[in-house]
Amino acid sequence: MSGSSNGPGPEDKQEGRHKDIPRFVVGCEEDEEDDDMDQVEIDMKSDNSREEDMEEDDDSLRGQIVVGICSMMKKSKSKPMTQILERLCKFEYIDVVIFPEEVIMEEPVEKWPHCDCLISFHSKGFPLDKAVEYAKLRNPLLINDLNMQYFIQDRREVYRILKEEFIELPRFAVLNRDHPEECNLVEGEDHVEVNGEVFPKPFVEKPVCAEDHNVYIYYPTSAGGGSQRLFRKIGSRSSVYSPESSVRKTGSYIYEEFMPTDGTDVKVYTVGPDYAHAEARKSPALDGKVERDSEGKEIRYPVMLTAFEKLVARKVCLAFKQTVCGFDLLRANGHSFVCDVNGFSFVKSSMKYYDDCAKILGNMIMRELAPKYSIPWSIPIEDEDIPIVPTTSGTMMELRCVIAIIRHGDRTPKQKMKMEVRHHLFFELFDKYGGYKTGKLKLKKPKQLQEVLDIARQLLVELGQHNDCEIEEKKSKLEQLKTVLEMYGHFSGINRKVQLTYIRKGKPKTSSEEEDCKKDGPSLLLVLKWGGELTPAGRVQAEELGRAFRCMYPGGQGDFAGFPGCGLLRLHSTYRHDLKIYASDEGRVQMTAAAFAKGLLALEGELTPILVQMVKSANMNGLLDSDSDSLTDCQQKVKARLHEIMQKDQEFVQEDYHKLAPTGSPSLVNSMDIIENPVKTCDKVYGLIQSLTSQIRKRLEDPKSADLQLYHSETLELMLQRWSKLERDFRMKNGRYDISKIPDIYDCIKYDSQHNASLGLEDTMELFRLSRALADIVIPQEYGISKAEKLDIAQAYCVPLMKKIQLDLKRTHEDEAVNKLHPLYSRGVMSPGRHVRTRLYFTSESHVHSLLNMFRYGGLLNEENDQQWKQAMEYLSAVTELNYMTQIVIMLYEDNNKDLTSDERFHVEFHFSPGVKGCDDEENVPLGFGFRPASSENEDKKTNQGSLECLSEDQTDRALPVSDPINIQRKSPMIRNRKTGSMEVLSETSPTHSSKGGTSHRFFQSCSRQSPEIKPTGGLGFEGCSMVPSIYPLETLHNSLSLKQVEEFLSRVCESSSEAHVKTMKALSGLFDSQSQSSLYSLHHPLSASGSEASLRPPSQTVCHGSVPSSTVSSAGPSCPPSPNTETSGQNFGVSG
Repeated sequence: MSGSSNGPGPEDKQEGRHKDIPRFVVGCEEDEEDDDMDQVEIDMKSDNSREEDMEEDDDSLRGQIVVGICSMMKKSKSKPMTQILERLCKFEYIDVVIFPEEVIMEEPVEKWPHCDCLISFHSKGFPLDKAVEYAKLRNPLLINDLNMQYFIQDRREVYRILKEEFIELPRFAVLNRDHPEECNLVEGEDHVEVNGEVFPKPFVEKPVCAEDHNVYIYYPTSAGGGSQRLFRKIGSRSSVYSPESSVRKTGSYIYEEFMPTDGTDVKVYTVGPDYAHAEARKSPALDGKVERDSEGKEIRYPVMLTAFEKLVARKVCLAFKQTVCGFDLLRANGHSFVCDVNGFSFVKSSMKYYDDCAKILGNMIMRELAPKYSIPWSIPIEDEDIPIVPTTSGTMMELRCVIAIIRHGDRTPKQKMKMEVRHHLFFELFDKYGGYKTGKLKLKKPKQLQEVLDIARQLLVELGQHNDCEIEEKKSKLEQLKTVLEMYGHFSGINRKVQLTYIRKGKPKTSSEEEDCKKDGPSLLLVLKWGGELTPAGRVQAEELGRAFRCMYPGGQGDFAGFPGCGLLRLHSTYRHDLKIYASDEGRVQMTAAAFAKGLLALEGELTPILVQMVKSANMNGLLDSDSDSLTDCQQKVKARLHEIMQKDQEFVQEDYHKLAPTGSPSLVNSMDIIENPVKTCDKVYGLIQSLTSQIRKRLEDPKSADLQLYHSETLELMLQRWSKLERDFRMKNGRYDISKIPDIYDCIKYDSQHNASLGLEDTMELFRLSRALADIVIPQEYGISKAEKLDIAQAYCVPLMKKIQLDLKRTHEDEAVNKLHPLYSRGVMSPGRHVRTRLYFTSESHVHSLLNMFRYGGLLNEENDQQWKQAMEYLSAVTELNYMTQIVIMLYEDNNKDLTSDERFHVEFHFSPGVKGCDDEENVPLGFGFRPASSENEDKKTNQGSLECLSEDQTDRALPVSDPINIQRKSPMIRNRKTGSMEVLSETSPTHSSKGGTSHRFFQSCSRQSPEIKPTGGLGFEGCSMVPSIYPLETLHNSLSLKQVEEFLSRVCESSSEAHVKTMKALSGLFDSQSQSSLYSLHHPLSASGSEASLRPPSQTVCHGSVPSSTVSSAGPSCPPSPNTETSGQNFGVSG
């Protein structure tokens, strides 16, 4: 908040007032409904441009200064205007006259009331020309310049003026259809080119007329496509999602780069160049739902402006000559961009703003006009307002940071097909998209997949016409390629992808599905991947977990009283929550993140707008992605040894137990006991798969089953295809089993047992039991058999992520890059200075396994010396599977009573959940010790100490007592009465008993919920007919770690291998580079052509140096996640990581 000039406050009762003080009428209630309706556009005349030789008239003799209000009646009698004018009238020498609307509209300006100072501004229907004519006639002091208001009505002029003032704008281009010779628009699948300027989706399309609020945001196909259509608020909606992806073809528009603001807009209101009030609100583009308070007004919270933003506010105010002026700020990538200037706008429902605005305007008017009328006037000096921020007290600890690593939700079975291709059309495609630069190419865009499909179709036609043609590609593989690419009838960029890898001398045969003969010369390995989509059940799981996750945040009051998770919603709604969500580039992971955000923040509507604005997944340099086709040497050796052990046709002996389970993990030992003889078990599994495919074929022959639709729109034919492929691939031609197919078999049977159980196929549970036992060995052991191997492989996967976690924990202090609640406006918020940083990382199974292995085997704590950690390790060893929605959660607390240098000031807790419950888990579930259980030293403390326990009291937004490891939850907080129309039905949680006899809270426990996509299909099947499995509650692994312990551990494991360290630095150089413009805007860095690149090409290929579009689409967020270096010289442009 900038300093302001001072004058009489609202409490000053002046005597001897002029007897004709006007009486102000409060405007209609609907005036308060619509902010955009009240954003009128006006202009200011600056002090130095005003003519000094004002014309003397008879009014100068009366000793009173008349302030005229010339605007449409809806504006001049609105509540904010009334509040300000009432305060303005408390200046002894100021009278206010409101021009009647009928006079403004019908009378000539000569008959308008006289005034010394004019506050006039344009809104719909206002005759701005007459106001300009009146100003020329009477020459009053203008608070807002009138001529500039013509420019504010045209966004082109607004952007021109901002650019001339060197105020940062989003990158933009103007499509001016008024002048066809200047109009050049080329629309692509995922971009638009305007007059040579390319805007990849997401981008924004704004009408050039500022009065037209129909702004559209277009989303990339990788995020689901479509557009969000913004409009003037109607009731509680300000935007709606549309599947339409094409831009408008009539009218003139500004196209601009979409700025990722994490779902928050900042509106700034100036009163003169030295005062700016800022408020944050939920972006209307997020889900279109307007957040309103109990009085029906849009919820906004004043926030602090940085020094740089205050300078921007000053520039806007002076450039547009508008004393009272509103404009919109977008905070993105560490910068603040102005995206709209609204002209005359008042803040709503802020008494302090009304006081300040009246003081500043009154002082400004008196300073300019008092000398003219010989009125004695001096500006009184008041003490500056000091922002006093309450702090926590006593032995309470303050929640400062929540970090969660979460696996994606339930998905369809992943499927893969490999084929070697040599046709020149494939090589041309490889070259077209820059495959020779790295020797690899990933094709996900609809246009790219269409090109692959066209090639497959063309080759199949040629094969059909000429059996002896020189097409080497196997016909059956081409047919499968065509079939998969034709599935669903359209490409969304999320559910299918093609990878091409250059092979210099052909590829040796490595599995039964590949060709028998090896040919010379270069070729391309084509890998087609499909399936693996997030299911409706997966969306429900993620959204439910997001809702439950709120309950980890303490506090809450008011509208949220008595509801679970109110603490988080209150934190977020008051802009004290610094949230960033990251996801890998897999569609299922991104959609899980979006669904989780929807539940976490109580959003509504489609996932695509949430994904684009809330989830960051672009160019994260291996933070959450891994190239599953590029195994480390250690992984290859481990897989080979695993295959060797699992190919023995004899019962496991003690030596095998030592070889396969050297860590002695109970889950592995139990699985080996079930299997006994691995080859015999594989024989049984193979027989059960044959039985299953036979049953499906019989169903297909039954006319009653012809139109049977399975879960998620799958057909019996598609189901047969995936099981037949597994049947072919699992047993190789030499009679041995391909152990790498075991995870796929388990994947498929788990899916069908969960979602297609209504088919009633025989022996599915036996197939599930045996394949699960095999998978429980193969899957975790692929990430290392011995402890050393587990650590080696884990480092290859997750060192960049662990470095990022380390930075998240270090950067717990607030910086200027986040929206801070202004303490002077924080009535009703018990701790406005408190700020919680939340970082959510959504990823796949490989990262979760690797990260957990790092914590388990990296030496965080000594099991012999720490009983709690020993019990935690025993619990983790008994967990058989890291299922969908597995969570690893790290929580950081601060004790403000401890010395800043004390190891006891920061306290870290470590929690874990193995995710979704399996089909037959109830009997074999390993029991942990609950969420935040009592330690043995603290068992006698049976009093209620927790903030999660009673959510109907605010408890000054504090968290937990400090002293010992903490015990929370003596009763269930997650009981909620069903509200009419509410989608939110959280299940009751209940206390459980640990082996110690202490009571602990089962966090996030939930019953099964039915998927929302249930559609009867003639009694033969249901779309979405499956119960959504519940998710295991969080279990605390440790709750008394110091921040120093955790930081030392993370530093040690990240730097223990020089190779891992080099990889980390390389990855982090992109993630956490200095916040220069080049790093922020360089979304794609093409590699230069090198000798190695040229050498990859077949002799006939020539090097093309044109720009090559990226083969992947950034679905959301900045190109670089935040920098660890937040301290920069001058203004701070660092992004909060």
